[in-house]
This record gives sequence, C-alpha cells and structure tokens, in this order.
Amino acid sequence: MTDSDRLLDGARIAGEIREEVRARVASLAEAGVTPRLDVVLVGEDPASRVYVGSKAKTCVELGMLSRTHELPATTNQAEVEDLVKRLNRDPDVDGVLVQLPLPRGMETHAVLDLIDPGKDVDGLHPHNVGLLVQGRPRLVPCTPAGVIEMLQREGVEVKGSRAVVVGRSEIVGKPMALMLLHQHATVTVCHSRTRDLAGVCREADVLIAAVGQLALIGPEHVREGAVIVDVGTHRVTDRATVERLFPGNERKRKTFEKRGAVLAGDVDFERVAPVAGKITPVPGGVGPLTIAMLMVNTLRAAQARRGG
Repeated sequence: MTDSDRLLDGARIAGEIREEVRARVASLAEAGVTPRLDVVLVGEDPASRVYVGSKAKTCVELGMLSRTHELPATTNQAEVEDLVKRLNRDPDVDGVLVQLPLPRGMETHAVLDLIDPGKDVDGLHPHNVGLLVQGRPRLVPCTPAGVIEMLQREGVEVKGSRAVVVGRSEIVGKPMALMLLHQHATVTVCHSRTRDLAGVCREADVLIAAVGQLALIGPEHVREGAVIVDVGTHRVTDRATVERLFPGNERKRKTFEKRGAVLAGDVDFERVAPVAGKITPVPGGVGPLTIAMLMVNTLRAAQARRGG
C-alpha cells in the first residue's frame, strides 16, 4: 500500500457533498426557494472570523443566502438572546448558527437552547440531541456527521467493528459515539481519566481522535491496520515542535518558513501513518467535511420548513 492509498481524502469527499448540495439548491430555486443561513458572531476572535467567513463564502458558492450578524464583545446576554429570537421568527431564515466560543461570562447553553430546533444547523439544541440519542436524527452536529459520510464513502466497514472515540465533547465526542453506535459499531469513549489510554486505543478497528491535544495519539495507541480519523486542528508556531513532528518533511518546512506556522492534529501523523490502514491528514481531512455538512444541514432545514 502506498502512502497515498492510506489517506482518507476528506477534501475530495467534501467537494462531492458540496456539488450534491449545489444541485439540490438549484432545483429548489426553480420552485422559488433559496435556503438561507444566518450566523451570529459575538466578539473579535480571529479564528471565529475566519470560520464564519468560510461558511458565508461556501453558502454563496452553492447558491444559498448567508447573513452574518456581528456584535461587539461588550454585547450583553439579553441582546444576543433577543437576536436569536428574532431570527427564529423570521420566515426567510432557514438556519441559525451561533459561532462558538462566546465571550467569557456569557451563558452558552442559554443562548443555544433558544435556537428553534428546526433551524439548529449545528445540531446542538437539546431537542435535536435527544432525537440523535433515540436514533431518530434530524439536524446533527456537522463534524461527526462528516466523519460518518467519509467512512461510508471510502468503504470503511463500521458495522461490527470496535470503535474508540478519544474525547467526550458535546460537539464532537459524544455525538460521534452515538452515530457510530447507530452504524452498529461497538463503541468505547475515552477521556482524560481513562486508564491505560494506549491499551484501550489499540483495541480499535476505527480510532477517532477528538481530544484537542497536539499529537497525543502515537503509534503505541494504534493497532496495525486500524482506520485513524484525526478531528484535531492545532496551529504550531514553535520551530522545534515542527521539526519534532515532521522530521525531514520539506513541504512542512517550507510552509513554516513562509507562514510562521503549520497545522497539525491530535494524531502524530508521521509516526502513526506507517502503522495505520487508513488515516486522515491535517489539513485536508475532517476540516472541509464540517463546512460541507453545515451546508447539508442548512439545505435539510430549508426543505423541512418549506418543502422540497
């Protein structure tokens, strides 16, 4: 198996999904329906601005409408909640997304719980979470949904497999475990208090790393031939760390010299890839799938609300 054969090409699959969405949006447009996504951005977080800009750009590329509501970090809780309520009432808005994280001191759940479940394109409202738990998913979190799409489209056998999810966040870890269960995998969820993490991970046929810790997963965590999905994204700005993680990688070195940083994941890719059967790169793995599935959720919300 060549190195390229090992890669799970999330960027390519995201492109396929976007084209499918584009075709369906065009069909809806003929019936006078154009899906619309409204994003609430509070504060000046640079990463959040990049993410929001990418989401808006993708909407436009696929023929959907997008509007970003920018609020200063000094905005109080009531003002944010009032905006969400207005978007809920607006019949032209199909999807409402509150970009996280919110500024310190703001009650995140209080804001998210106000979103109309039918417009909750992040899939984080308790109503949508409950439907996912029951195996009746409607709008589901985008990143784990993208992982499932990738595994299915790449022909990875999940049914009957041993799956290990490292991380238990509300956005990725927990819904990822539920979705794998619905695909008939036997699922273990690991976290910071898991004893013998490496030993548990080595049991996995499919290992999902979503813990938010740079290069935590090494070859000692991986059974030979396992499928490795790296959800983590870290901007590495320390030269010594780049050299340690990517020894002899001229492409990464040039990127670091040009930009002053490279991206890496929760998996120590250079050391794990030779052991893995399949593995996602960072970047170009899970990241593009997240936005693609947000577009899918926006389309689904529009169809459910307005037919089509």
